[in-house]
Amino acid sequence: MSRRLVVKRGKKLGAAPGTLVHIGDHAGFESSISAMVYDEEHLQSQADVTPDECRSLLGLPGVKWLDMDGVHQPETVREMGELFGLHPLVLEDILNTDQRPKIEAYDGYLYIVLRMLRFDENHQQIYSEQVSMVLGKDYVFSLQELPGDVFDGVRRRLRGGRRIRFMQADYLAYAILDAVVDHYFELLEKLGDEIEALEDELMVKPEPGTLQRIHHFKREMLMLRKAVWPLREVLGQLSRDGHALISDETRLFMRDVYDHSIHVIDTIDTIRELLVSMLDLYLSSINNRMNAVMKVLTIIATVFMPLTFIAGVYGMNFEYMPELTWRWGYPAALAIMILVAGGLLLLFRRRGWL
Repeated sequence: MSRRLVVKRGKKLGAAPGTLVHIGDHAGFESSISAMVYDEEHLQSQADVTPDECRSLLGLPGVKWLDMDGVHQPETVREMGELFGLHPLVLEDILNTDQRPKIEAYDGYLYIVLRMLRFDENHQQIYSEQVSMVLGKDYVFSLQELPGDVFDGVRRRLRGGRRIRFMQADYLAYAILDAVVDHYFELLEKLGDEIEALEDELMVKPEPGTLQRIHHFKREMLMLRKAVWPLREVLGQLSRDGHALISDETRLFMRDVYDHSIHVIDTIDTIRELLVSMLDLYLSSINNRMNAVMKVLTIIATVFMPLTFIAGVYGMNFEYMPELTWRWGYPAALAIMILVAGGLLLLFRRRGWL
C-alpha cells in the first residue's frame, strides 16, 4: 500500500515491454488466492487455492471469482496469467502498482484497474492500494496488494443468495466496483469530520500547527483526487461503450456507479476549495494579528513622540533657559506631558483607532 505520489521505477528502466518486475512496496507475506464459484442454487467457497486448483475450478459451471492477495511475487502472477491467458502487458501492469484507473479491452476479457483507499485515523493519512480486475465471460479475477479489502459486503450478498447469484460475471464486476466507490464516501465522511474540526480551530485560535495540518490535508486531497478522477472515465466507458462482456442490464447499474463517482469528485473538489479558503483565512488572521500588534506599537510610539520632544528640549541644560530656574518648571513639564498624552489618546478614541 503506497503513500508516494510518484513511485520509484529505477529497477524497471530500460527493461523490455512485458518484463515482469514488481514495482511498489514489498510485503512480507506469501501471496494467497481465495475462490468462490456460484450459480443460482449453489455456492462453493475455498481459501488458499493453488494455481492448479484454480485451473480445475475454472472448468466448473457457474460464475467464478478468484481473488488474489499480494502481487509482489512475479512468478505467481505469471503462473496465474498463463492460466487465464493474459497478455504480458497486462501482467506488467498488475505488477506495476502505481497504475492510474483505466480499462483495456483484450480478446475475450476486460482488464480494469482501480484504486482502493483507506484512511488511517491515527495518522490522518490516506493509503492507496491498486486493485486489478480481469473480467471474462464467466469469471472475475481480482488482485490486490495486501490482505484485507472492502469486498466483505459482496461476499455476504453471495452467501445470502441474493440477486447477485442470479446474475453473470459482469454483475459481479459491477458489485466490486460499487464497493470500492461506496468506500470513498466513508473515507470522505471521516476526512470531512477532521477538516470541520480544523476549521473550528482556525476560527477560534489558529496556531502554527494549524497551518501544517492544512497543508497535510491538502496533500491528502491531492492523493485522493489522483486516485478517483481517472475512475470517472473508466466507469463512463463501462456504462456507455458496447463491450460484449457487459450486458445491457448491468450497464444500467454501471451508470449508477458512474453517478456516484461524479458525486465523489464533486465532494473532493469542494473540500479542496474549502482547504484553499482555510489557508487564505489562516494567512489573513495572522496578518490581522500582526496588524493589531503594529497598531498598538504605533499608537504607543505616537503618544511618546511629543513627550520625548518635550523631555529633549528641557534636557539640553542651557544656562540661560528661564524654565530651569523656575520653581514650578518640573511639575509644569510633567503636566504638559500628561495633557498631551491624554489629548492624543482621546483623539485616537474619537477616531475609532482605539
